[in-house]
Amino acid sequence: MKEQSEEHPYPILRNRRDITRFQILVGIAEHQPAVRQQEIASQLGVTPQAVSEYIRELVDDGMVLSKGRGRYEVTRSGIEWVLQNAESIESYARHVRKDIIQQVYVWTAIAAEDLVSGDEVGVYMRDGWLYAGKGQSSAMGSATMDAKAGEDVGVARLSGIIDHSEGKVHVCKVPRIQRGGSRKVKKQVLREIIEKKKMVAAVGLEAYVALRQAGRDPDLFYGAREGVIEAAFHGIDAAIVIVDEEFTDFLKRLEGVGLSYVIHDLMAP
Repeated sequence: MKEQSEEHPYPILRNRRDITRFQILVGIAEHQPAVRQQEIASQLGVTPQAVSEYIRELVDDGMVLSKGRGRYEVTRSGIEWVLQNAESIESYARHVRKDIIQQVYVWTAIAAEDLVSGDEVGVYMRDGWLYAGKGQSSAMGSATMDAKAGEDVGVARLSGIIDHSEGKVHVCKVPRIQRGGSRKVKKQVLREIIEKKKMVAAVGLEAYVALRQAGRDPDLFYGAREGVIEAAFHGIDAAIVIVDEEFTDFLKRLEGVGLSYVIHDLMAP
């Protein structure tokens, strides 16, 4: 006698029909009560006739209420079915991310010391760079190859959280040329701000000239905004000298990505 197979842990993924029913229910909920079957069909890559047949079944199953002339609403039963299966899909996605991808994904780090393939390594951030060494760390993995100290090395089966703190962005506002440009910049204040910053960027020629007059060539000019944000995410305190008309938009960008910042108004009277 054939043994009964185990129940599928993610029922919605058992067959394409259930997935299509789920998508159509979501489509109806999104556009109800005026539901355009042609639009749903185009989104799902099926024919309008197939959508019509699915909707008819959903009405018969009590998941959708027909109000005539292409007007439909998802019933309470339909909403509960969607929520139940949405949780199943979310659970499956977590399983893929944590239990599957994490096991096969290979991170790249700098070998903090000589390593041999298979060594258990701690992974940590230092000065904006990802390192792997034999010591214990909040994130642990396995070296995928031999590597000498200072070489790049692959790390697989990473578990835990890489311990690091985000850097702070110092935003220094300078005037456009119409308002005096670099001539109206408090140079001594600028020197004090950039003195110990590992990364300094400039947006606008006025900012570039002001930095050079303060004794520092900018590390970034082209792509400065995104470069500073990337550096801060890797734990590096950075300064960006930026012309006033670009200032507000950049602050909005920092707030949008959740980075902390300090404002310095370098415009001299």
